[in-house]
Formats: sequence, structure tokens, C-alpha cells
Amino acid sequence: MNTDLGNYRKSYEKQELLENNVSDNPMELFQKWFHDVDENFDIGETNAMTLSTLGMDGFPKSRVVLLKKFTYEGFIFYTNYDSEKGKAIINNPNVCLSFFWPAAERQIIIKGKAEKIAENLSDGYFESRPRGSQLGALVSHQSDVIENRDILEKRLQALEKELEGQEIERPEFWGGFIIKPVEIEFWQGRPNRLHDRLRYQLDDDFNWNLDRLSP
Repeated sequence: MNTDLGNYRKSYEKQELLENNVSDNPMELFQKWFHDVDENFDIGETNAMTLSTLGMDGFPKSRVVLLKKFTYEGFIFYTNYDSEKGKAIINNPNVCLSFFWPAAERQIIIKGKAEKIAENLSDGYFESRPRGSQLGALVSHQSDVIENRDILEKRLQALEKELEGQEIERPEFWGGFIIKPVEIEFWQGRPNRLHDRLRYQLDDDFNWNLDRLSP
């Protein structure tokens, strides 16, 4: 197979990103961009983000997860703590998140440190999930090798019968991580590949310093 993608080109011309139009706090700019994209562009899942970790085998690995909450403190998502990514985060909490919203010609790249959120917060979110998703969290031994899909279907059927009419409690191995950012880069596509890149970095006094990066 020899597929040449050299002619796949697009000129980015929709918007601009200038220092005099941004907040001193990158979380405020993130909120502004997120709501703008969510309300004005057909993205699908605006909260889909790529999470990159350093695996137990020494290789980096990226996968798409869903952002469930963001605050001034950081970005929260939920997973199985015993999964491949859960173990990788616990072993090395330095991670990277990235959002790519092609319809808006925007990217956001976030470096941060991950930590588990409080158990009561994980409990509250788990309770809000659809019952099928609650059961799925119990059924799947995430990242384990399985022989076939029938195994999952049979586990689900058995668990549905066992827990019929009962509330489902959050398992200890499932919960949230918060990524507390130390660096956030905002990328806005511009013509001639001269894209706007503004980078916020957190200093030792917990102040955000802003720099423009060459595209």
C-alpha cells in the first residue's frame, strides 16, 4: 500500500487568537472556547479529549475519553482504576490532554498532574449514570484479555438478574481523576500555516505566565 496524502490541504481562516483578547487565567479561556464550540459548531462530542499517558511498558499511549467536569482546579474524567490507563496514571501522574475541534480550527493541549478525586464525588457521579452504564462498569474487567464478546454478554445477563430491583453501588476500582494543569496551549488555525499559539505556564507562585509560540 502506498497512499500519498501530500495533497490533503486546508487553509485555516475562520478566527484569530490575540493576546489582548484573552484572560489572565487559561481556565476562563477554556470555558469560553468550550461553550463557543459547543453552541456554534457541529462537533458531535465537544467533551471528547485525547488522554496521553506513559504506560507501564515505557511506551506513551493515547486514547479518547470524555471530559465530565471542569473547574478552576482542573479537568475531571472517570475510568476503571485497574485499567491500563488507570494503572499508568497511578504509576506516573504526569499526563497530557488534548482537544481538537476541526470545525472551529482549534486545538487545546494541556499538561498536568492527575490524582483521584474524593470518593463521595465519584459516588455522586456513578449514581447519576444510566443503569446500563453502571452494570457495564461492573461487568468489564477493563483492559483484560477476553476470549470473545459472548463472555461480556453472559456476565451482563447474570448481573442484571442478580441485581434486579437493587441499587447499584460504585465499585472501589472505578472513579474519577482530576487533571490539574501546569501548562495549557491554545492553538487557532490561521492562513499560510502561521497559526496562533498562546501558551500559559504555571509558575512556582501559582501565577499563569503567557507566551506566544512560533507556529
